[in-house]
Amino acid sequence: MDRYGTGGYSSPYGAGNVPLNLPGTGSMTQLSPYLNIDPGYLYQSEGPEFIFPEGASHKRGRFELAFSQIGGSVMTGAVLGGVNGLYIGARETAVAGQTGAIRRTQMFNFVTRRGAAAANSLGCVAVMYSSFGVLLSWLRGADDELNTVISSTATGLLYKSSAGLRKCARGGAVGLGLGVAYCLFTSKDRLKQMISGKS
Repeated sequence: MDRYGTGGYSSPYGAGNVPLNLPGTGSMTQLSPYLNIDPGYLYQSEGPEFIFPEGASHKRGRFELAFSQIGGSVMTGAVLGGVNGLYIGARETAVAGQTGAIRRTQMFNFVTRRGAAAANSLGCVAVMYSSFGVLLSWLRGADDELNTVISSTATGLLYKSSAGLRKCARGGAVGLGLGVAYCLFTSKDRLKQMISGKS
C-alpha cells in the first residue's frame, strides 16, 4: 500500500502537491487521494458564470415572465380577497349575533369565497396582459415599453368590454395609466438617456 492509502494506486495530486486555488474551501490539505484530477479544473473563477448564445438577451423574455406573473397575481388576489373576506365576515357575523362554531364556519365561507373571487379576477387580468405582451413581442420582434403600455391598455379594454362602452373606455384608461406608471418606474435611466439625447 502506498503512502496515500490508495491500495497501490499512486495519485499525482497527493497531500503535498495539490493546487490550492479553490475559493471558499479553506485548507485543501484534506483532499482525498482518490480524486485523481487537478482540482483547478473544477473551479474556474474567470469568465461568465452562465453561457448565453451570441446576441441573446441576458434577461428573461415575456413568455418566461408570464408564468410567474400569472401565478403571482393569483396568489396576491387570494391573499387580498381572503383578508377582505375575513374583515367582512367578522363584521357580518358580529352584526348577526353568531357565536362559536357557526361564526367560525361563516367567516371561513367569507374568506374562501372572497379569496377565490379575487384570485380569479387578478388571474384573468394577468393572463390577458401576458398574452397581449407575448403576442406583441412576437409580432414586433422587440420587447420594450411600448409593448407594456399597449398590453395594459388592451387588457383594461378587454376586461371591461362586456360592461358597456363607458366602462370599457374607463378600463382602458386605467390600464393605460398603470402601464405608463410601470414604465416610468422601471425605466427611469433609459428615459433620462432618451430625454438628454444620449444613445
